[in-house]
Amino acid sequence: MTNQNTSISTLASQICNKISSVFAKAVDNPPALDVMVEEIAGAASRGGRIILHGVGREGLMLKALCMRLFHLGLSTHFVGDMTTPPITPSDLLIASAGPGGFSTVQAICNIARSVGSRVLLVTAQPESGSCVKLASAIAYIPARTMADDDDDRSSRPLLPMGSVYEGAMFVLFEMVVFRLGELLGEPPEAVRSRHTNLE
Repeated sequence: MTNQNTSISTLASQICNKISSVFAKAVDNPPALDVMVEEIAGAASRGGRIILHGVGREGLMLKALCMRLFHLGLSTHFVGDMTTPPITPSDLLIASAGPGGFSTVQAICNIARSVGSRVLLVTAQPESGSCVKLASAIAYIPARTMADDDDDRSSRPLLPMGSVYEGAMFVLFEMVVFRLGELLGEPPEAVRSRHTNLE
């Protein structure tokens, strides 16, 4: 696909185009952006916290979202952090399982559902997987994950394994933060004021 003579701007364009194409696909599911904004705004309106969980690179994308939701003035936590409180019925768990399920993500979703919390699952497999059946709502990202990246091993892929899905997560989450900022009436200076000064 690429060679050493490919320019940086060409590579960047190819990567961005690949991720952008995910959002141009026609799907039967509700738009992931609308689902996420509705679920997060709903949790905020009922005084609930937003608790996030994911593994690997998916987890890193969710940590970035957790940070930005905090900057928007929401009560957010990431599973595994020392200060994460117990989940309650008014809270929202946002979890990612690109291939539809991971045993650890399933266990966390199961705990959240057992106490009556809503579970928003971000996934590329909305019809299958161990976590799908535990979801109250699904944010579908129609992108390749590591579970289905074995279609062509003859050439080096520009975005290997789950990189398309993970890149699409980042872009989706930026759109979510933008929309929520408008919906919550959070001006840029208020968002910036919540950024840590301990750096």
